[in-house]
Amino acid sequence: MQLEFLLPKYWLTWVGIAVLRGIELLPFPMQRMVATALGTLIRHMPLKYVRIAECNIELCLPHLTALERNALLEQHCRSLGMALCETAMTWWSSDERVNGLAEVQGMEHLQAAFARGRGAILIGGHFTTIEIATRILGTVVPMNVVYRPTKNALLSHIMHTSFGRHGKPIRHDDIRTMIRALKHNEAVWYAPDQSYRNKGAVMVDFFGIPAATTTATSRLAKISGAAVLTYFPERLPNGAGYRVIIGPAFENFPSDDVVQDVERFNVLLQAQILKVPEQYLWMHRRFKGLSADYPNYYGRDSRHRATIGTPKSIV
Repeated sequence: MQLEFLLPKYWLTWVGIAVLRGIELLPFPMQRMVATALGTLIRHMPLKYVRIAECNIELCLPHLTALERNALLEQHCRSLGMALCETAMTWWSSDERVNGLAEVQGMEHLQAAFARGRGAILIGGHFTTIEIATRILGTVVPMNVVYRPTKNALLSHIMHTSFGRHGKPIRHDDIRTMIRALKHNEAVWYAPDQSYRNKGAVMVDFFGIPAATTTATSRLAKISGAAVLTYFPERLPNGAGYRVIIGPAFENFPSDDVVQDVERFNVLLQAQILKVPEQYLWMHRRFKGLSADYPNYYGRDSRHRATIGTPKSIV
């Protein structure tokens, strides 16, 4: 623990951490009650992220009526509330507690990948269950989890410490460590579905809309020879816990066409999103282009576009 974390600028963060620590001590059914209250609060606060989520739902699911989109947005906010509770469990709950709430399907696919001796790349999406999903898999197999540090140094420290207790954290820009882990026949997890506009970005349709996307999965697979598998989580209804599904290894991957490789994953990701649409992280500005003529879908909630060719990262 660094002394700088005692400075006044972190006091509010400490309060939030204390609240999360208290939530972790609650029985799972009570956590769901807390999550509902938090979700209601999130929905009615004037947050730009809620407006972004509303915009993304309208863009990606145009077949829904206005009433259906509003209902989905409310469900999504409750899902975000549950994500906060799950973050508390991810950071502090025992393996026994986490594993007892989860069902892992498809472990035979992961074991088959390990039998090849070249490691496994597990790719998923940014669902609200992202924290608990990686924790669940970490209870049954050693994991390397690719993460992006937050701007809040205290939260980054706690996140890194938590990952270190239950797996091996790898910074999103530390490609060498990822490759080294794969060469040692280990599993590396990351989610390549957020806006990416650095070197290696391509425009690939996401729900029919061109979106800046990384091609890192193809590059990693080509360099390491690792198998590529999907890893999708679901939060089950009525407090039944979680189901995480490991898909079979992609055949003939990577191909000679990186765009085709990304499209292949996007088809599977979109099917999973449609299965549990309230659990996808709609609050991310997914639709940002590689050029100035790209539509500004988010209006006042847009940020200044980063310059193409800034420091490399893959997630």
